[in-house]
Amino acid sequence: MLTLANYSVNEIYEIIHTAVMLKQKQHAGKKHEYLKGKTLAMIFAKSSTRTRVSFEQGIKQLGGTALVLRQDDIQLGRGETIRDTALVLGRYGIDGIMIRTFKQSDVEELAKYSSCPVINGLTDDYHPCQVLADLMTIYEHFGKLEGLKMAYFGDGNNMAHSLMIGGAKVGMEVVCCCPDGYRPNEDIVNSAAQFGKVSVTDNVDEAAKDCDVIYTDVFFSMGQEKTKEKIDALMPYQVNEQLMAKAARGAVFMHCLPAHRGEEVTEGVIDGAQSIVFEEAENRLHAQKAVMYLLMKNR
Repeated sequence: MLTLANYSVNEIYEIIHTAVMLKQKQHAGKKHEYLKGKTLAMIFAKSSTRTRVSFEQGIKQLGGTALVLRQDDIQLGRGETIRDTALVLGRYGIDGIMIRTFKQSDVEELAKYSSCPVINGLTDDYHPCQVLADLMTIYEHFGKLEGLKMAYFGDGNNMAHSLMIGGAKVGMEVVCCCPDGYRPNEDIVNSAAQFGKVSVTDNVDEAAKDCDVIYTDVFFSMGQEKTKEKIDALMPYQVNEQLMAKAARGAVFMHCLPAHRGEEVTEGVIDGAQSIVFEEAENRLHAQKAVMYLLMKNR
């Protein structure tokens, strides 16, 4: 799973329904060791909380084993090629690989040479695992996805890219509200537009109008230098109580976390009654388990 652009609507819904089923079993205390004896290798070039815990705990709950490989701890961080790493892991009985790194091309190269399924845990361009958890959360809350409007505010980053693709695929309208200079990649926007209704604007009122889901992310992604210029450009797109009031009645607030409170979102919104960010965070576990189960069960 490299990007949701390669997944059909039916496949996305299969993941969501499987995640809901696994969540129900987890909450009921029922064992669901569908991947007993399987091993997931997890390669981290970028550190993480939700990705690390959801995959490691998820494979354990499915009866499998996690093998954590920090890039600095393996030869990949010392110049070994991705191709050679993939070929070696394939000979050690690995059943799946999750990689969280910088370049999308690295994930694609790993998948090209890997003999087992590769899962994109995050790159600078895409974050499909997070969006699957987001879609699951929206589906649980509203009972549907098709016909809903979601507006993303802030930096046009990997979350904006994946939300446009995933949302468009399931029939949501997705609006990215970003200032000039911080808009999402135009090629990815055009690609997402082939799947459904997506748009980019700098008009906050237009984006928030009739919106069911208000979404934001940090202004500075991991590894980016914090600058006053970017803060000044993005602060008018902060999700605050005034912006939430412009959305549809019953609208919810979402954030992939970690959040920089007082920057991209106010305390009152993230801790408010409309916020479902911690349900969303929990669903990373269930969505990741669904992806692993569906990709690794026949290995």
